[in-house]
Amino acid sequence: MVDQFQSNIGVIGLGYVGLPTAIGFHDAGFNVWGVDVSERSVEMILRGKNPTGDPDVDDIVPQPGSDRWNITTNTGEAVPNCDVVLVTVPTPITHDLKPDLSYVSAAGRAVFEAIPKGSNTIVVLESTVYPGVTTETWLPIIEELGLVIGEDVEIAYCPERFNPGDPAHGVRQVARVIGCSNPEVGEKLVELYSKLTSEDVRYVGKLEVAEAAKVIENVQRDINIALVNELARIFPALDVDVEDVLSAAATKWNFHRYTPGVGVGGHCIPVDPYYMIQRAADVGVPAGLITAARAVNRSMPSHVAGVVTDLLWSAGVPAGDAKVLLLGWSYKAEVGDPRETPAEPLAATLIGKNISVGAWDPHIDSSLYPESVVPVDDISDAKGYDLVILVTAHKACLEIEWGDLLSKMRTPIVYDGRRVLDLDKLESMGWTTHAVGKPV
Repeated sequence: MVDQFQSNIGVIGLGYVGLPTAIGFHDAGFNVWGVDVSERSVEMILRGKNPTGDPDVDDIVPQPGSDRWNITTNTGEAVPNCDVVLVTVPTPITHDLKPDLSYVSAAGRAVFEAIPKGSNTIVVLESTVYPGVTTETWLPIIEELGLVIGEDVEIAYCPERFNPGDPAHGVRQVARVIGCSNPEVGEKLVELYSKLTSEDVRYVGKLEVAEAAKVIENVQRDINIALVNELARIFPALDVDVEDVLSAAATKWNFHRYTPGVGVGGHCIPVDPYYMIQRAADVGVPAGLITAARAVNRSMPSHVAGVVTDLLWSAGVPAGDAKVLLLGWSYKAEVGDPRETPAEPLAATLIGKNISVGAWDPHIDSSLYPESVVPVDDISDAKGYDLVILVTAHKACLEIEWGDLLSKMRTPIVYDGRRVLDLDKLESMGWTTHAVGKPV
């Protein structure tokens, strides 16, 4: 049973993180108020449909008329009904690679304006930020509105760790950490989140600890991926396949295996390091390793485009006449999310070299491709291409009829950008095979 206290949960932002979070609390027995500024998303959710690109959410959205399920575009309607409000809005970066906190600020203001005086509503930020953002962004708004901490409102931070497209690490299966200046509120939130997830939930002290924990989780992954991506550029020059090296090294018990690729995408790994870089700059401390790792991963699409151009030239295909097909456009397998996808800079670089680029992704609406990319709605219609690049390891991309595609290629070259294809099998069919980190 859910306790009367904290039994009414608000979720502001019903995207890849917010919607599964709202569903998770609803399934746990809470009365849920979900808010999103997108009328399209709200309308779909009210019809029991999934507006996100995560297929794991398709069959779990509560159906119309479900008890304890209230969805609206109006924050002012929802917040007065809630004991705890979770803010799960985007925290992207700007074009000049600076943190964009406008969504956090706008959502916070909308929530605080709707909080009843004396309610001591707990507002929790779940979006990824650098240490200090929650207080620096929200406290001035709270003071401006005349709200009193401890009487009208409490603020806390509990970073989301939901992994879209990974049912083993959904909102109900991941550990959580909570930061809050008020230990009593922190422990109450531990009790609350323990009803959501089966994994460990712990209070870690001040807000900044929880904020920092989240951002460095993804910074660490970016650095690890950058290492193997850099090795994938070094070893082929030594006539050594990076995957052979990694497999050999992985025989040691404490070696952590990562796989190189065409680039890093999504709303976390290619974004969060810039939050840490900015915060380090604010306090006058260099973040050289983080910055270098980001530069390596950010350059991978350009590197792959250069390799592909050389392969086409070696095959006698002039750039002005070459056609390249990208298999997959989303940043991650089985997810229809194109945010920060490496496919976009890869395509842009190839097009800049006067190479025609087509793309096929069964999880992405072709209207989301740039105008310069030729959409392929049905892979069986793809013909006349000179080279195929596996960009996203969707199951559908791996299991296409390779023989059928081969028969329609003008030049049968395949480049495995994720190191997941059976290259020996493809070669036996007649493909000329190449891969990231593999000697030419």
